[in-house]
Formats: sequence, C-alpha cells, structure tokens
Amino acid sequence: MANYVLVHGAWGGGQSYTKTAADLKAAGHNVLVSTQTGIGVRQPELHGGITLTDHVNDVEQQIEEAGMERFILVGHSYGGMVITQLAARLGSRIDAICYIDAFLPEHGESLWDITGEYEHNWYIDTQKHTPGLVAPIGGIDFEEIPGHIGRHPLLTLLEGVQLSGEEEKIPRRSYVFATNFPETPFKPFAARTKADPAWDYHEADATHMVMDDQPEQTLEILLALAQ
Repeated sequence: MANYVLVHGAWGGGQSYTKTAADLKAAGHNVLVSTQTGIGVRQPELHGGITLTDHVNDVEQQIEEAGMERFILVGHSYGGMVITQLAARLGSRIDAICYIDAFLPEHGESLWDITGEYEHNWYIDTQKHTPGLVAPIGGIDFEEIPGHIGRHPLLTLLEGVQLSGEEEKIPRRSYVFATNFPETPFKPFAARTKADPAWDYHEADATHMVMDDQPEQTLEILLALAQ
C-alpha cells in the first residue's frame, strides 16, 4: 500500500482527480487530493495576495495532517509548480514524483518565465478589472462555477521556485505529455524529460485533461510508481 498526494492545477480544483483517486483507492492505496487556498472548493478564501508559497504550504500541511511519512507526489498543469517547490522541501520523503502534462520549472523560474506572450497577455489583461485575480486561460465568456472553477491568484504565477538539492533525493521521476492539446505549453518539458534517462517518459492521446481522457493509462502509470 502506498500513499498518493494529488495536486490539481490552476482555476479548478480536486474534481479533476475524481476518477484517478477512486481508482487508486480501489487498488488499495491511500489518497490525499490536496486543496489550495482560493481555488476549487476553497474559492471563498480567494484574494489577490495568495502566493505560490501559500499553495505549497497548503499541501505540506495536509500531508502532515494525514500522517503520511512517505508518499508519491503527483501534479497536473500548474500543480507542477507546487510539487516542484514541495519536492525541494520534502524530497527525502518522496518515493516518486509524477508530472501529468505539467509545468516543470528549474531553479529560480516562475510560471511566467516558462510561458509565452499569449499567456502573459492573458494573465495581465484578464485581471485588469479584478486586480490580482486571473480568469481561466482561454475562457472568453468565463462564468464562475462555485467550488469548481474560478479566478486564480496572479502572484502564484509570478513567484519563482527555489530548489535546494533535496529534490534530487527522489528516486523515481515520471512525466506524462498530452499529445492532443494543440495549444500546449508543455513541449519543452516533454522534450527535456524524454531525453533524460533519469525520467520515465509517457505520451497520452489526450487533451490537457489526461486523467479524464485516459483514466486507465493514468492509473497504470501511477501504480507503476509504487512498485
């Protein structure tokens, strides 16, 4: 039996892991689906001062409250930023780390640093009338769905990760790249991990929502990390 910590992406919440969490539990494992300040079920806490550090603190606190001494850490999309910084804190306790179509920053990089002009314009323009709070990317006619999808704090996208060397203690690393996401910003991370023998690299015939489009493959990849 293994412990899995699942970290969701921006704007939405842990509902993106509903199928994955259920499948992992059915296979006999413990699962923590993290919640992060101001997004998902915690939308009522949203304000413009929330940082990446706040989200990392959220996940770390939930791991401690769950009593998970060792665990497998999984991040989707923006969640890759969170798990990268968390790995720099708790690397020696992490049995494996998995990025599911996620950002994979290097030391000092923010999400802003590893995205392009389209994303930058979106982050700035859509928070013009809601200072510090960014609309879901591509959501031209965005309407908030309470507890499900809403605006995201801008500062989390501007704060850089600070690696410590602790992250190097993680024995297994896996990256999953979605091949059916035309606007993907994740090609550089896919190329980097595919070329590095220290990584298990996978491709999924899926949109960005890999866990929904390829639930069986997602489960297979995550279960393999516990072997």
